[in-house]
Amino acid sequence: MALSATGTGYDLIGPDGAPVVVLIHGIGLNRQCVWAPIARLLGQGFRVLSYDLPGHGESAVAKGEVTLSAHRDQLISLMDELGIEQAALVGFSIGGMINRRVAMDAPDRVTALVILNSPHERGDEMQAAVERQARDSSAGAEATMDTTLQRWFTLGFRTENKAVVNNVRDVVLGCDPASFGAHRIVLADGVKELIRPEPAITMPTLVMTCEHDARSTPAMSEAIAGEIDGADLEIVPELQHLGLIERPLLFASRIERFLERVLS
Repeated sequence: MALSATGTGYDLIGPDGAPVVVLIHGIGLNRQCVWAPIARLLGQGFRVLSYDLPGHGESAVAKGEVTLSAHRDQLISLMDELGIEQAALVGFSIGGMINRRVAMDAPDRVTALVILNSPHERGDEMQAAVERQARDSSAGAEATMDTTLQRWFTLGFRTENKAVVNNVRDVVLGCDPASFGAHRIVLADGVKELIRPEPAITMPTLVMTCEHDARSTPAMSEAIAGEIDGADLEIVPELQHLGLIERPLLFASRIERFLERVLS
């Protein structure tokens, strides 16, 4: 584990001189929980940077307001400190919102995008419900944890991989509560600044989600891909929101194939 000058926990693996790939995790999670097996596979051919969002994992809590723009600044600051001029950005859930914000604001720093299980335009009714839930943080993450895990993992995986599911539970409940709440609001509100992106996103892009992801639906991924010229779209059958933890090698191999094609 390494810590940046501004308090961001990160890992950097893979061969020096190889194209850089940055992995951005989702709310309540951390880089190890989400990315460890995927990073190992990608690290065979790429220089892989994974890091923790503010108040998650080993990163310090944010000093100012938590916004997509603040997340953009965190990542660019980390890249600057590590001497990384450009990178492919792989973002899961809110990470797929952060990488879009960076691509819109600093396209010269981004070689490619992979947007995984990330939300987009929800419609008025769902948007209002998500915003209301995000702002009702009085009960904290623990009150809805069982429902969340049911939404994140398939029943078969929850039954057969209790240690993995319990680890995810512990990671989420161990997240700084204020940071968790602030990130929930960004997840709710932030999609509105990404719809029909202006300026347009022009770098090679892969958009993926899972067939039964209830909050980052196939229709949302189709809309994201439809707003990025030439974007690839893939819907993974059967899985739910944390399909990349259930089937990490499936996700890693598809990400790897895409990056090898567009970065070669």
